[in-house]
Amino acid sequence: MKSLRDKSTAFGGGALIGTLGGLIGLGGAEFRLPLLIGAFGFRALDAVILNKAMSLVVVATALPFRTATVPFVEIANHWQVIVNLLAGSLLGAWFGAGWATRLKSETLYKVISVLLVIIAIVLIFGHNVSSAGAFVTGSTQLVAGVIAGFAIGVVASLMGVAGGELLIPTLVLLFGADIKLAGSLSLAVSLPTMIVGFARYSQDQAFSVLRRNGAFVLTMAIGSIVGTFVGGRLLGVVPGNVLLPALALILVVSAVKVWRHR
Repeated sequence: MKSLRDKSTAFGGGALIGTLGGLIGLGGAEFRLPLLIGAFGFRALDAVILNKAMSLVVVATALPFRTATVPFVEIANHWQVIVNLLAGSLLGAWFGAGWATRLKSETLYKVISVLLVIIAIVLIFGHNVSSAGAFVTGSTQLVAGVIAGFAIGVVASLMGVAGGELLIPTLVLLFGADIKLAGSLSLAVSLPTMIVGFARYSQDQAFSVLRRNGAFVLTMAIGSIVGTFVGGRLLGVVPGNVLLPALALILVVSAVKVWRHR
């Protein structure tokens, strides 16, 4: 970062996105990615890797900051659901990271844009569904959980996201979880999934982008932690039926910006 303005933008952007992540149960990467590409000029793959790093910071800190509303014991009581989704998402994260490193930058911009729109649609329709019980049960639910986890893991690695926008609707619809509990369970699934994606990226020597941008990473990480603390405190105060449509709109605008980027 070359100026105080860059540092302020990195810190402020990290704090704002961290707040959204801590409040809803997301890594916030969908909002951070256009900032990394547009405001800071990172190329697509570098932006995805930096995005993954910041998402990891948000997820790792948001989970404990949310415990005042969703205690760890409640999360632990649903360990079977976490394991079910992880069985697919860890494998999907590994393959997705490998595909991302082989895509041309222009292709990756287009893929990211389409995925942003898809996630916006999921936010609008998925989060507004009340938890009326699991959609399926038994072995069907187990198989569906692995398949959904794999798809989410691929998307998470391709975009450098935590995958919460897809995980939360899956947890609500497939497993019948309450929306607030689903947010914390999604963080518990996202954390190991992102770590696997990181390990795959490092094998292609793309991980070095973090070392080259150490000051930027540190500044945005500090801002992100401040944000997740605030978001955790706001959990249960801001109504989701007002916030989520606004976030979906931001995703669509971001998708257009990334699509046009060269």
